[in-house]
Amino acid sequence: MKRIIFLAALVSVGALSLGVAAFQQPPAANAPKVVEVEKLRDNLWMLKGGGGNTAVFVRTDGITVVDTKNPGWGQPILDEIKKLSTKPITTIINTHTHGDHVSGNVEFPTPIEIIVQENTKANMQLMKGPTGIAQTGPPTNIFTANNGKGLPTKTFKDKMKVGKGADEIDLFYFGRGHTNGDAWVVFPALRLVHAGDIFSGKNLPLLDANNGGSGVLIGDTLAKAAKDLKNIDTVITGHSTTMTMADLAEYAQFNTDFKNDVQAAKKAGKSVDDIAASWKVPEKYKGYAAPTAPAAVTRLKANIQIVFDETK
Repeated sequence: MKRIIFLAALVSVGALSLGVAAFQQPPAANAPKVVEVEKLRDNLWMLKGGGGNTAVFVRTDGITVVDTKNPGWGQPILDEIKKLSTKPITTIINTHTHGDHVSGNVEFPTPIEIIVQENTKANMQLMKGPTGIAQTGPPTNIFTANNGKGLPTKTFKDKMKVGKGADEIDLFYFGRGHTNGDAWVVFPALRLVHAGDIFSGKNLPLLDANNGGSGVLIGDTLAKAAKDLKNIDTVITGHSTTMTMADLAEYAQFNTDFKNDVQAAKKAGKSVDDIAASWKVPEKYKGYAAPTAPAAVTRLKANIQIVFDETK
């Protein structure tokens, strides 16, 4: 079930296709905010718009929020949560470092526990611009600008369990991919996982080498997640619709095939531009976004370059 909530606002709507707008300057200040709310389980909702997909999990004694969108979108998330439950928000989990997934942290009330993978904590302290995304001005660290508010308070390395019984949340790190700190957030009682942007949708991933991402390893990381995560029916993607574990396994192979294509072409003496001019989404990957728009072509070239640089 879906319902659209129109919220008065002062900054932009959502991110562009493939998440590119999340890292650009915000548009006109009078653009409205739009939050789309989808109920996935009796006590879990997905909030779309304004950046990466947000999950709201209502536990017995409080609320956990996964990812908090672009700057200015924390308050719309808080406003919407008030309509879902009167319980206090106690926890934020950020899937990775990018501004369209963490910036709303600064608008949440304190004290609040903020949990991330340990590499993401280091990345959030620096907030480097992602690889392949043009910066239109000097980078802004939203956490520095807010005197450290919104930075992580707890980290994990490979896995962590939060809560128990119906309230349990399991956190996993399977390796480098989109960044070097991509957390998988599992709600075992609900048979659901939030994957963040390591599985943003059926498209070319954003490989962010500036924050530890890897074009050579992402396929293996995704395959490990698809193999090791058990009893999951629903995957919340970073920017698209919900998908299945079969979709995740397919996406792992898509990324492995892309790596193999690039490495074979490099071995044959082709350049990054040569490969970008000829590479097409293989026919077997029905429904995958073709890199034809300018921003997608830029991403394609950036991803090819990253695989080149990692392949000796």
